[in-house]
Amino acid sequence: MKSSSSEWTVSLEFSDNERLEMLITPNDVLVVIDVQNDFCPGGALAVADGDAVIDPIHRATPHFQHIILTQDWHTPNHNSFASAHPGMKPFEQIELSHGPQTLWPDHCIQGTRGADFHPALQLTRAELILRKGFRRAIDSYSAFFENDRTTPTGLAGYLRERSLTRVFLAGLAYDYCVGYSALDARRLALPAIILRDACRAIDLNGSVAAIERQFAAAGVELQSTHELNR
Repeated sequence: MKSSSSEWTVSLEFSDNERLEMLITPNDVLVVIDVQNDFCPGGALAVADGDAVIDPIHRATPHFQHIILTQDWHTPNHNSFASAHPGMKPFEQIELSHGPQTLWPDHCIQGTRGADFHPALQLTRAELILRKGFRRAIDSYSAFFENDRTTPTGLAGYLRERSLTRVFLAGLAYDYCVGYSALDARRLALPAIILRDACRAIDLNGSVAAIERQFAAAGVELQSTHELNR
């Protein structure tokens, strides 16, 4: 039900069939994570069915006044690439000064087609494009912090300045960049809601189950775009 020109309702389904309405307000923001060619079918680090997130994202966007896009933006020979570590293979893990790092195929290299947003993603009214992972020495899964968990990307300050106080997330990949962003939003005391049907996962070595345990502990909510009602 539409409650005003600037507020929308989200209906949440509970196991006891009770329904609770949550207002989508001008203080909410939809953060669309890394819907880039290299994470979609045919890309260098393709997430299975990755381009299937686009329709649900388009279904969700009319409900939000504020939209942010993130973009993985790596240097050549980035430290998270297996190719930067002789003898190592993609999806193996190494230990860096800031903690464990999964090694990936070369992907989302600055200025390449793989780093571009998927051409079917039509979000021209997004207010901010935030690039992350651009420092060669450190990766950045989260939209809020680099992988040392302390170096900020600047997103938290932007949200604070814009009075955006609740974060909805969608995109790629559910168990990495989307999930880490949601957990960091909670760490910053921001409510975080993942639109699950607008995400796809890598599920590397049980990473979906592992991050969902973290969601439960941190209070990250999961919803569907179909629960967004006008």
